[in-house]
Amino acid sequence: MKDGGRLAAAIEVLTDIENRHRPVQVALRDWGAAHRFAGSGDRTVIGNLVFDALRNKVSLAARMKSATPRALVLGTYALTWEKGLEALSGALSQDRHAPESLTDEEVSILGDDMQPEMKDFEAADVPSWIWPELQSIFGDSAVDEGQALAKRAPVDLRTNTLKSDRDKVLKRLAHTGAIRSQISPLGVRIEAKPGLGRMPHVQAEEGYRKGWFELQDEASQLAAHLAQAKPGEQVLDYCAGGGGKTLALAASMQNKGQLYAYDADRLRLAPIHERLQRAGVRNIQVRDPASSSLEDLQRQMDLVFIDAPCTGTGVWRRRPDSKWRLSEKALEDRIEDQRHVLDHASQYVKPGGRLVYATCSVLPQENQDQAARFLNRNPDFSSKSALDIWRQTLSGLPEPKYVNERGELLLTPASTGTDGFFIAIFERRS
Repeated sequence: MKDGGRLAAAIEVLTDIENRHRPVQVALRDWGAAHRFAGSGDRTVIGNLVFDALRNKVSLAARMKSATPRALVLGTYALTWEKGLEALSGALSQDRHAPESLTDEEVSILGDDMQPEMKDFEAADVPSWIWPELQSIFGDSAVDEGQALAKRAPVDLRTNTLKSDRDKVLKRLAHTGAIRSQISPLGVRIEAKPGLGRMPHVQAEEGYRKGWFELQDEASQLAAHLAQAKPGEQVLDYCAGGGGKTLALAASMQNKGQLYAYDADRLRLAPIHERLQRAGVRNIQVRDPASSSLEDLQRQMDLVFIDAPCTGTGVWRRRPDSKWRLSEKALEDRIEDQRHVLDHASQYVKPGGRLVYATCSVLPQENQDQAARFLNRNPDFSSKSALDIWRQTLSGLPEPKYVNERGELLLTPASTGTDGFFIAIFERRS
């Protein structure tokens, strides 16, 4: 396919998403199934166009003076990818499968180098209703933080120390451009490629199949690191999901002690079994919610880790369509879910044990406010500074920008180069 046909395909997919309110991955998959002549390279470019159009939806709409799928795709190609007016005109005129030629108004807009005036939420590329919340947490940096959440994300990997070390992984992945992560002591990063660039399929690598590394964002790695799971401890991963942090905790424990993986949604747990085998983890019990209870674990755990259900505002780089589907009602539902999870998970922490609460959100209602509510309702728990653990175990590295008086941390793309991630730690009084 030529670029003109790819532009038309991206417009078709965006129109499908808009009209049928479907997740972007589903719409792209179905388009590919219906157009089997499109090669993998074509599908990559079409996907890049669609994802970047969604990442920068409101700023592109402001610049193009239109929020139609056509305007967003043409704006992505000419402006975000910096192809320019001439290249776009050529792509449209040299391919019979391309969209219609540019209108006089589109030519005028795309040929104007002057940036139009935008409202702050448009410049930040976030929904207007959520802008006050971002301002409350980021202040004068809110636009920069929003723009960082609208960029492409890198591929982050965590070295599995049960089977390998970081130097070995870096050597094996040298052909991908892999480098050391800036903060995580086990992290490996492949930076995002611009425009038409295609990211390597790391899950096809021999090192992945052998269990030398796992896909895991650096912020998630740091949350597991700050939990400080130790060999011989009793640990519960209460919202284990597919098991990314479970595997990180198991490696920290060096396969010694007992780690329990639980999730209220058994379907989310399904991938964990294959991942455990590949990673060489032997100290985990997977507790299926349909057939097992956790009653025997009450007040027995040295550490309970909660990766709480949340709005996912911190991972908008990876899931840009979720940014525009998020509603105030959905936020209210997640806040209620988090309260429920905190209240229930805390009963498994033994006296002197630790409770780690983490979200992939940047919103204060899901983070600092939840931590404050939990402490107010549970006087037998006290706050334990995550910042102090950072200073002790990541000495010499830059400290997070967003830290509150209790030492709770908020990591962000603009300030730490990671996904947005909140980490709070509590300790049950002895």
